[in-house]
Amino acid sequence: MSFAFFMQQLDSTVIATALPQMARTFAETPVSVSSGITAYLLTLAVFIPSSSWAADRFGSKTIFAGAILVFTLGSVLCGISNSLPAFVAARILQAVGGAMMLPVGRLAVLRTAEKHELLRTMQYITIPGLVAPVLGPPLGGFITTYASWRWIFFLNIPIGLVGFALVCIFMTNYKPDEQRPFDVYGFVLSGTGLSAAMYGFTLLGREDGQWLLTAAFLIFGVTVVALAIRHGQRHPAPLVDLSALRVPTFVLSTLTAGALYRMIIGATPYLWPLMFQIAFGHTAFVSGLLVMACTGGDFGAQLFVRPVIRRFGFRPAILAAGICTTLLIFACASFNEQTPLIAIATVLLLIGIFRSMQFTAMNTLTYSDIEPEYMSAASTLSSTIQQLAVGIGVAFGAFALNSIAFSRSGGHVLTTIDFQLAFVAVGIVGVVSTLLFLRLPPGAGMHMMQPAART
Repeated sequence: MSFAFFMQQLDSTVIATALPQMARTFAETPVSVSSGITAYLLTLAVFIPSSSWAADRFGSKTIFAGAILVFTLGSVLCGISNSLPAFVAARILQAVGGAMMLPVGRLAVLRTAEKHELLRTMQYITIPGLVAPVLGPPLGGFITTYASWRWIFFLNIPIGLVGFALVCIFMTNYKPDEQRPFDVYGFVLSGTGLSAAMYGFTLLGREDGQWLLTAAFLIFGVTVVALAIRHGQRHPAPLVDLSALRVPTFVLSTLTAGALYRMIIGATPYLWPLMFQIAFGHTAFVSGLLVMACTGGDFGAQLFVRPVIRRFGFRPAILAAGICTTLLIFACASFNEQTPLIAIATVLLLIGIFRSMQFTAMNTLTYSDIEPEYMSAASTLSSTIQQLAVGIGVAFGAFALNSIAFSRSGGHVLTTIDFQLAFVAVGIVGVVSTLLFLRLPPGAGMHMMQPAART
């Protein structure tokens, strides 16, 4: 699961730095080539909701192994593409595999892990999801500078093959006895609504400000998603089962407070490299090293996350991590050209520590009160919401930056104050997330700290 998750998250973030070189290869503009990123995100939105049904119908091992192979094949096709249409088609194939990898892989882990093992297990899943988005930009810059952009995709080949081999050796092909029919109407509604909403949020972060088109996609997407939710509540076997939304810990850690916190994690890796290079004038290499300090914090936190949660509980750990992350993001708003690099790296290191603790606690708490028979539905719903939240976070960061710059100087030049105010906006989202987490019961999740009694 960690191999697959790392491969998918790295691939999603590393491509942005290679757009100029890819544009020269395809004889297109970087904006045109970015359609490959958009196609990937939209395809994820369409197919993630069907991952639970596919795993139940054909078995989790079959779908997970197949998803890794499809994603790896898509990577190969991306790497050998010589035209933009071929590249976009390969990215769509990649996304079909990616849409199945994360929710089905997580579902396989959840079905085999005991409740008291869930915290440790979630650490293995959390780290790749935090490290890959931070490692992606500097790695992409290094590859495109000293090799070819094609190697960005060829790197997935050994990772995918090793992951596939591990699945074949160790994973059980779980398949429930009772098979539910495929909800075609739910598939059309959820795919159409989620992809339209995702595209609307993508437009929201662009500099050209196509506000009428953006509003049209957002309104249409939200309306169709609402119809999909209504359909799911009435259908006897819906494609997206919303039963997990009756569990308060799931709602807080995934839909409300958790989604806002994931927006922060989506926005900050987008803003940091731009601020360091455009506003402060640092090289891409220095910018990459600064951002990688956050990765060091991600790894370092995993040494003491479990002892801290066992000692103090999920609620105090989540609140403390949320408060510290928010304060440190406000600290990013104080950065300027004269700020010592060591000070910047220290702040990013601390952000990595606290966000890693927060993510591990949130991801574990998400499934703490979910009954085994609802794990499949909860995993799919959680994956869908998480994908949207991170995408919205990137769009929010871009929207805040561009709208602030436009209001101050017409948007022609991004300055330090524009980035500072954008980080203030992101910090406010962190404040709201932390306040919502106050609704967690004091003993939430603590029943997972001890093995269940055997009878």
